[in-house]
Amino acid sequence: MRNILVLKSSILADNSQTNQLSDYLVSKLGDNNNIVVRDLAKNALPHFDATAATAVRGQPSTEAENALLALSDELVAEIQKADLVVINAPMYNFNIPTQLKSYFDFIARPRVTFQYTANGSEGLLKGKKAIVLCAFGGLYDEENLVTQYMKSILGFIGITDVQFVYAQGIGFGPEAIEKAQASAKNKINEIVANL
Repeated sequence: MRNILVLKSSILADNSQTNQLSDYLVSKLGDNNNIVVRDLAKNALPHFDATAATAVRGQPSTEAENALLALSDELVAEIQKADLVVINAPMYNFNIPTQLKSYFDFIARPRVTFQYTANGSEGLLKGKKAIVLCAFGGLYDEENLVTQYMKSILGFIGITDVQFVYAQGIGFGPEAIEKAQASAKNKINEIVANL
């Protein structure tokens, strides 16, 4: 049995290409899994502001700060428990959705999910796999900001076994969407077969 955390971040709900892909992926993993789905668009996290920063990186003292620390603790516990993290990362204006960025702001915690050492930063969430599902309106190579950010932030917290699935060119219309979905599902099938 695997513990699987699915992070949805698209604002498009059932019309989301990445939501459709993560639902497909989960269906291919079989029933013998413990799956937690966190929809960051439907249940948005607070914006990461000075109060949140004090809550997770300083000494929380107010009711608001303690509530944000409890939220961060909940998010961290979910990802710590997960063996596999499935992340929906559609491209919005060349980068990830703000909902997903807030998630990483709340879980990137010194001495909890990463630490600084004499040799630089060290991620503490080791031994996990991640599958990042990306949807792009256009066509991009792997140097795009979504891929680069996701590799950087996941590596920073210790998740280095990361595979990417792309649904590209969805802005070109229904036929392009169908082709992109078919290509992405083939890649998902390949990944699942080798998990």
